[in-house]
Amino acid sequence: MKKASIFILALTLAFAVACKGEKKETETTTESEVEKTEVQSETTTSEAKHVSVSLESKSNSTVTGTVTFTQEGDIVTMVATISGLSEGTHAIHLHEKADCSSDDGKSSGGHWNPTAQPHGKWGAAEGFHKGDIGNFEADADGNGSITFTSDQWCIGCSDDTKDILGKAIIVHEGTDDFTSQPSGAAGTRVSCGGVIQ
Repeated sequence: MKKASIFILALTLAFAVACKGEKKETETTTESEVEKTEVQSETTTSEAKHVSVSLESKSNSTVTGTVTFTQEGDIVTMVATISGLSEGTHAIHLHEKADCSSDDGKSSGGHWNPTAQPHGKWGAAEGFHKGDIGNFEADADGNGSITFTSDQWCIGCSDDTKDILGKAIIVHEGTDDFTSQPSGAAGTRVSCGGVIQ
């Protein structure tokens, strides 16, 4: 009887220790999986690319502002905030070169058009330049903003038909009519900023 009691006690202890070991292994695996998930999340977040551009006045205007480009995955989002404008509709485009050295902004070249398409409204079946962002409104105080998202751009990639680095963002005094060639008859360049990292 005494031997049977000792045997049952030993068996119970062995069973309890084995169950406790399984629980620890499960907890360790779960903690490890959580750590891996956190690291992957941080990696994804750090892959976002950002470029900020300061717009400077051109053509004797007082137009200034900031433009931020953010790339997450294959999508680039541009957010522009501009002040010093006349009330109404104004065009904004990407131009060929990040050169804003001339007083009239013409040192930035023409619209960025790496695919040799006609000027037009973004997404038009007839074609459009990769720099044809479009129009935005300025209020009575001369302030305007625009947010634009595209999978046709990238920041610092090796695709010359998509990479916006080395281009200039130009704000025009007038409205882009989306039909006049080669630039939409948008008028004077009133602000310029180079898209440079």
